[in-house]
Amino acid sequence: MLRHFTGKLLVTLFILNSLAHGAAHAQQQAQPAPASTTAPAPAPAPAYPRVAGYVGILHPIVTFSNEGTTTNFDSYYVVGLPTGINIWKSPKMGFSAEFVPLVRAEKGTSKMANFLFHPGILVTLAPGLTFAGRAAFETAGRYGFTPVLNKIVKKNKNSGYFVAVPVPFRFGNGHPASVTVGFQFGITF
Repeated sequence: MLRHFTGKLLVTLFILNSLAHGAAHAQQQAQPAPASTTAPAPAPAPAYPRVAGYVGILHPIVTFSNEGTTTNFDSYYVVGLPTGINIWKSPKMGFSAEFVPLVRAEKGTSKMANFLFHPGILVTLAPGLTFAGRAAFETAGRYGFTPVLNKIVKKNKNSGYFVAVPVPFRFGNGHPASVTVGFQFGITF
């Protein structure tokens, strides 16, 4: 069972690595060529530390553990509503505190099934591409860590839209270790 779990974990990590490299390559190819020899004056650099907030919607897609593979949207539906504050120390490094209530709908009823406190570090990998390494503490008694790849897909003057792929690793509370792959989207301001 553990070998099967490890194989799925390696496939998941390979997919995430491919996504990160593909996004960085696409970002490099999207760089526009200089239009003329007279460029407008550059915008002033943002001051640091800089504070940003965000809200989003999180969908856990599939969970792997020694108990088997479970998928969201099958016999139940779980959705998370992450809200967070990012404090950027520099253009490359920052701290984030995220709070995620998780609602579970099953058999015609719904309830808040869990609340996640998710502090972590932020590292800019490329313009618009960020890695978040988060610790995880759940009211359901589980704990662990969550690596997240986050990509800004549309940047406005005072906000931006993002997509993210979180991969939570969870332990404890009498359950076997598990890894989940999720999809998150939202707005940062």
